[in-house]
Amino acid sequence: MAYEEAHFVILSKTDNYEIRQYEDRVAVETESSSANNGFRTLFKYISGANTAQQEIAMTIPVTQSVKIDMTVPVTQQKNGSSDVMQFYLPATFTAQSAPKPTSPNVRIVTIKGGIFAVRRYSGRSSDSNFQNNSDILRSAMIADGVTFEEPAIKATFNGPLTPFFLRRNEAMFRLSD
Repeated sequence: MAYEEAHFVILSKTDNYEIRQYEDRVAVETESSSANNGFRTLFKYISGANTAQQEIAMTIPVTQSVKIDMTVPVTQQKNGSSDVMQFYLPATFTAQSAPKPTSPNVRIVTIKGGIFAVRRYSGRSSDSNFQNNSDILRSAMIADGVTFEEPAIKATFNGPLTPFFLRRNEAMFRLSD
């Protein structure tokens, strides 16, 4: 089954990553201490837990990042922090036309477009696999003199029933202006 994917334009490529331009995107997001809880909360929204009781098509990717607390160094933030998970809505929706969530834990947001460095990798969408690939991406960008913003974003494209060797995952960083 083909899912709608967030539109982007590849601006350049290196051996380790691509530089992509993304447009603004409308998403629903939630904060959770568990990826499974975040996914379930957002899945309920697209399954009809919204004021219109409307089912909404699943899109890809599902993104996840650590919520940044500006009072704590980034390297110390994962323990006890919450993850922000986002489902992008189909392009036919705007922030105004998307059905309002019935859960107070779900928000409709507009993800600002911009330029991102992206490293694509396969395998399981585990924290260790993501951390390894985001570290490779971070090191390559530093070596190339590319300035970027923390935290890294985990983008997952396949469900858990997809064989690990066929899965598509990405580590992303927004580039600094």
